[in-house]
Amino acid sequence: MGDLRAIILDIEGTTTPISFVNETLFPYVRRKLRTYLKAHGSTPEGLALLARLHQQRDANACDHADVPPWIDATLEARYDSVASYVGWLMDRDRKSTPLKDLQGRIWEEGYRTGELVGEVFADVGPALARWHQQRLLVGVFSSGSVLAQRLLFRHSTAGDLSGFLRWHFDTTTGTKTEADSYCRISRTVGIQPADILFVSDIVRELDAARQAGWKTALSIRPGNAPTPDDHSSATIRTFDDLTGRRW
Repeated sequence: MGDLRAIILDIEGTTTPISFVNETLFPYVRRKLRTYLKAHGSTPEGLALLARLHQQRDANACDHADVPPWIDATLEARYDSVASYVGWLMDRDRKSTPLKDLQGRIWEEGYRTGELVGEVFADVGPALARWHQQRLLVGVFSSGSVLAQRLLFRHSTAGDLSGFLRWHFDTTTGTKTEADSYCRISRTVGIQPADILFVSDIVRELDAARQAGWKTALSIRPGNAPTPDDHSSATIRTFDDLTGRRW
């Protein structure tokens, strides 16, 4: 891997089992949403976040007739509206920036209390330590918010891995299926595209990164979707498969 300067990692299906996201993190948000709203919904930060959700809901309503209504008549009605709309977004796996922001804030409490521990595959911790020793720069590009990313790696099943990660990019950088997002990351980190490897389980994301000039590797992990035949990326089953490979 001596011809690379940086590795950018996806999370779900790459460092972390999809089942942890779907069966632990997302249900936690649904369970704790109203508790969070009652505690923080009237704070300046909470009100600003709800305003962003409301604005996005109105934009969605222009294209989708089934978007839940938003009612501000009472505080309880507002929170009911938020819960319904958040559920609508999550049911459709929308990569909504205000939704991801809200999820990260709710998960923060769970990690703080120990209710949540970020699950990572067994090879992730050793690989991050090895790359750090090799002076490879490592970052994350995920649809989850930067806060959510930091929390998962700081409170992971392999211990605090946050010190191994130099950068975090989320939906504020751009869509993961658009080449411009990867061009933007290259400019931000100051590294030529050809010197960066992106690892993800989603072929469309890898195709976008390749279009931007990046190297790519398709992550094949337990629980991931079947691997399509028509892709142009290297395939790996663990990060150990990257050891010694020339790009």
